[in-house]
Amino acid sequence: MNFINAMILGLVQGLTEFLPVSSSAHIRIVGEFLGTGADPGSRFTAIIQIGTEAAVVIFFWRDIVRIIGQWAKSLVGKVPRMDPDARMGWLIIFGSLPIIVLGLLFQDQIESSLRNLWITATVLIVFGVLLGIADFVGAKRRRLKDLTVPHGVIYGFAQALALIPGVSRSGGTITAGLFMGYERRAAARYAFLLAIPAVLGSGFYQMYKSIAKPCLKGATNCTPEIFGPWETLVATLIAFVVALFVIRFFMNYISRRSFLPFVIYRIALGFLLMGLLATNTIAA
Repeated sequence: MNFINAMILGLVQGLTEFLPVSSSAHIRIVGEFLGTGADPGSRFTAIIQIGTEAAVVIFFWRDIVRIIGQWAKSLVGKVPRMDPDARMGWLIIFGSLPIIVLGLLFQDQIESSLRNLWITATVLIVFGVLLGIADFVGAKRRRLKDLTVPHGVIYGFAQALALIPGVSRSGGTITAGLFMGYERRAAARYAFLLAIPAVLGSGFYQMYKSIAKPCLKGATNCTPEIFGPWETLVATLIAFVVALFVIRFFMNYISRRSFLPFVIYRIALGFLLMGLLATNTIAA
């Protein structure tokens, strides 16, 4: 059953990572209804996100290679420091700092108290409303070439909020971008590029911890892992394959349509989750 459950969670991860609905919230919620009847854990969640982020790397491969190349050349003076791609490299670095710092400072809370489903339900609703407002009032005139360092850092802090299940990494950063006047596609593009260092860094760090410091049954200072390495690998591969299709769909979708369906879905899911918690159908 654990293999089946892992496959289901991999599918959920692949379907929800790039949509502004919070993949970590869905993993957290779905995990409660599987045979495990428990939270899959932040460690498992972070590791299978490597699969979806690998899909981002493939989708934006040419952009990534160009950005890294121009950024490296700018360090030795072969291209101007204000070259658009070299500049984008610096913006991704600066934008990644908030989630790295906050992730390390609040690691214990991220892995425990912040995974409370009451918190998840609340932020699903709150950030759903914020996404709707941002999409409605945002000027949608700025493009990636207009991105500044202060805006990049604001994006970074918005991404850091996704450490709380329910906020959504893409949803939080896209919301910030829309409030700052960026086009939907530009906001999403930078959000996806910005996520690469943070998600891969977190995923491989949690993988290292899983190998070097496994949480064994009977331990009192941590929660034993539900899924083993092979089950986690299967979930990661499924998330990767599904994400390849979802990211293409999402980038095409936001070029023509609003985020309203995602706003409605987030709010409805948040209230449904609150109802399940209030009736003790599931535990927080």
